[in-house]
Amino acid sequence: MTTEQHIDELPNLSGSSQRADKAFRWVSIGAGLIVLVILGLITYTMASRTGPVFRHMGFRFFTERRWAPPKEIYGALALMWGTLFTAIIALFIAVPISIGIALFVTQVAPAWLRKPMVYVMDLLAVIPSVVFGMWGVLVLARHIKGLYKWLHTTFDSWPILGSIFGKPQTRSFLTAGIILSIMVIPIITSLAREVFETTPQSEKEAALALGATRWEMIRGAVFPHSKGGLVGAVMLGLGRAMGETIAVALTIGSALGQLTFNVLAPGNSMPSLITAEWGEADALKKSALIAVAVTLFVITIIINVIATSVVQRSIKRSRGAV
Repeated sequence: MTTEQHIDELPNLSGSSQRADKAFRWVSIGAGLIVLVILGLITYTMASRTGPVFRHMGFRFFTERRWAPPKEIYGALALMWGTLFTAIIALFIAVPISIGIALFVTQVAPAWLRKPMVYVMDLLAVIPSVVFGMWGVLVLARHIKGLYKWLHTTFDSWPILGSIFGKPQTRSFLTAGIILSIMVIPIITSLAREVFETTPQSEKEAALALGATRWEMIRGAVFPHSKGGLVGAVMLGLGRAMGETIAVALTIGSALGQLTFNVLAPGNSMPSLITAEWGEADALKKSALIAVAVTLFVITIIINVIATSVVQRSIKRSRGAV
């Protein structure tokens, strides 16, 4: 049967069905436009209030590392670094653990164990961030001092690791990164699990039938099919890590102007600074804090665009396109 014959045999929609279909179409379009309009209005409103600080600082706002309101010096460079640094540390810890948990749940765990693990992961995702922050300050920071001292003592004389594990502080980039990793693990795990479960059963059985081990089946069938979804899951976790406020503010140390690779040093991030200083800000300082928020928004968009291009490129390669 040709496509034309199949279309001709489809039942004609009645007048009410056609009206319902058109109404659904316009409602869907309207919902999408509302999201774009709201996003555009937020962007315009926020960007319009950054004028004072950009007239005062100019492009130095992005290249200046100091944040000194008494001297009317507002620089976002160290804040951008602190935000990206803690997010990268969090992903470095969270991504392998999340993928491992998702693989265990979907490929290895018996049926009686899967539901409790999924339930625990979902429950962990809804815990308020302030709880993680307080736990990081009161419990983690107190018990992790020995590990930090050991890292500093062990790697202090090493060429590169010596600068990464420098003079230790309990409230530091690494402490904030550990807390963020705990917060993003449930998100990445949940999305990775859903992506892994979309792998066709026939492809997995074909790999096993050809003599592949379970790991070879995962590497040859599950991972290639799930590559795009995994990138999306990681990017969503990155967005959560970059936008977190309270937990980071409580654990990062609040050191302004800190531009270093030392993971054991205190620092600051864009969201935590906004939370800490908005209440006592004057007009110029509020403009600077809004500019910090807009900068974070732009960085997030850029990362999402890059992630989308990576996903599309991986999909093309998996289909054999150049």
